[in-house]
Amino acid sequence: MKKLLLPTSIVGSLPKPAWLAPPQKLWSPWKLEGDQLLEGKQDALRISLQEQQLADLDIICDGEQTRQHFVTTFIEHLSGVDFENRKTVKIRNRYDASVPVVVGEIARQKAVFVEDAKFLRKQTNKPIKWALPGPLTMVDTLYDDHYKSREKLAWEFAKALNEEARELQDAGVNIIQFDEPAFNVFFDEVNDWGMAALERAIEGLHCQTAVHICYGYGIQANTDWKKTLGSEWRQYEEIFPKIQKSKIDIVSLECHNSNVPLDLMELVRGKKVMVGAIDVATNTIETPEEVADTLRKALEFVDAENLYPSTNCGMAPLSRNVASGKLSALSAGAEIIRKELGI
Repeated sequence: MKKLLLPTSIVGSLPKPAWLAPPQKLWSPWKLEGDQLLEGKQDALRISLQEQQLADLDIICDGEQTRQHFVTTFIEHLSGVDFENRKTVKIRNRYDASVPVVVGEIARQKAVFVEDAKFLRKQTNKPIKWALPGPLTMVDTLYDDHYKSREKLAWEFAKALNEEARELQDAGVNIIQFDEPAFNVFFDEVNDWGMAALERAIEGLHCQTAVHICYGYGIQANTDWKKTLGSEWRQYEEIFPKIQKSKIDIVSLECHNSNVPLDLMELVRGKKVMVGAIDVATNTIETPEEVADTLRKALEFVDAENLYPSTNCGMAPLSRNVASGKLSALSAGAEIIRKELGI
């Protein structure tokens, strides 16, 4: 990958076009079927790519246009999971959701996102990043009626994720990002086996790998939870030491408009850090200077060659106009800092 200081990218999702799925919703149902759905997803991916290119982002992703949800779309392609007879569970200890049930042995029958990644790779010469759910977050997004052990289930998911990640790498993906919002909640599990399961998922990869740990989409359940966390959000302090010792290359975290003490980034010194400089829980579009200010503060704890300006989380629940404005602000803010650094 060509070396560029302060390479910009988004964490994951962008809003879907209204003709593909009802906008500003998670788990939004498709409006198309069959071949029309496949064509529609590819058209949406092209639009997502154009939005990122117009905003002059440096690392391109698919905006999660080809999937309904960042976790369950991967799970629904695995054997051993029943999506018909669902159960209600409390996800991240915060909100109830109707989820699929593990009823048998977990196995990846075929590639899930590889063809989509190949399609994206053909559309751009820029580095591309692909997001997969992390093992612990997958465990926390369904009901296990088979293994009866979160750890055992996580290891099975890690095996399936590793198979997918290796094929994504072969398809030309430069960075594979594992989304682990559950890392911010289940600290004992992260340190006992969650980090080890994630390392199993990246086994044998030579592309760059990232772990994304945030405080969630800008939905009510998450914003309500944040209000209970006090004036300092120190969750990262519980898990960063383990991550710092891991083989993961990049750590993605939430910064802008959060109460995360930025000095916690010292705990992952030496890693590349995707600094969330865009708040996805508000419709207010940041100014380039606001983005730059977040990045300046981060540079106290992250070397410039390791700083990757990004968003706090995905933007699926936002309007397309707001998301587009935030993309442009991210790019413009990073350019301010590049000029200040004489790059």
